[in-house]
Amino acid sequence: MFNRKQVQNLMPAEVAQGLTEGRYLLIDVRELNEVAAEAYPDAVVMPLSAFDPEALPDPQGKTVVFACRSGNRSVRASLAAQACGKPYNAHLAGGMLAWKAAGLPSKAG
Repeated sequence: MFNRKQVQNLMPAEVAQGLTEGRYLLIDVRELNEVAAEAYPDAVVMPLSAFDPEALPDPQGKTVVFACRSGNRSVRASLAAQACGKPYNAHLAGGMLAWKAAGLPSKAG
C-alpha cells in the first residue's frame, strides 16, 4: 500500500479556511465525470488517470493540497508529486465525503 507518513492529513475545516484565506491551492484528482456531478469550489481539476506532476500549476506561494472522493487518490497524487521532487505533501483527509459531512459547500461541476 502507500506510505501515508509522507503525506500530511488536513481536515476539511482547515482546508476550507486555508482556501478562504488564500493560503491553499486545492488540486482535485477525481475523474471528470465525478467533478461534473459535484465539485469543490475553486479547485483545479487534474484527474489522477492522466496525472502529471510536471503539469501542476505554479502555486504562487500557496500550499498545494490534493483532494479526491475519499482520500485515497489524493494520497497517491501527493506521493507521485513528491517522487518528482515537488514539495507537495498535503491532502484533504476523507476527501469529498468528509467535506460534505463537515457541511462545507460544493457546486455542480
